[in-house]
Amino acid sequence: MKDIKPRLIELFKEGNCTPQISVIAKKLKEPSTTIHYNIKRLEEEGAIISYKAVFDYKKINEGLCTYVFVNVGSEDYGNPEKIIKEIVNDSRVESIDVVTGEYELLLKLRTKDIDAYYQMMKEMIKKYHFSKTTSVTSLKSLKTEFVKIE
Repeated sequence: MKDIKPRLIELFKEGNCTPQISVIAKKLKEPSTTIHYNIKRLEEEGAIISYKAVFDYKKINEGLCTYVFVNVGSEDYGNPEKIIKEIVNDSRVESIDVVTGEYELLLKLRTKDIDAYYQMMKEMIKKYHFSKTTSVTSLKSLKTEFVKIE
């Protein structure tokens, strides 16, 4: 059988997942129609933006999680959204936040290992003209996307 796991993973990361209404109905002890109606309302109200899979990142070869605090270059200081529009297209970037304090941005990155992370940071610093970065590497994740990891 054809192995399409990498393509599936990319689609799941982009939000191509759907809720399991029958499982939710059993857990809440409510009819499936009630669950479906309420989910649709939440989607229409914009409360639910997307559905995505929660991965065991080691098993999909993205086991290194690094948070990077970024000072943008002087030309982008007043408008960090300018470079964010480009950075969001990088599949290794799990999240980007504009933050207060000493830094302007907080990136959450997923890479295979420290070598891949190092290469990625060299590329990003050069391309986006970051003036300063400070990294914090996650040693172990115990809860992500509101899901406890066992």
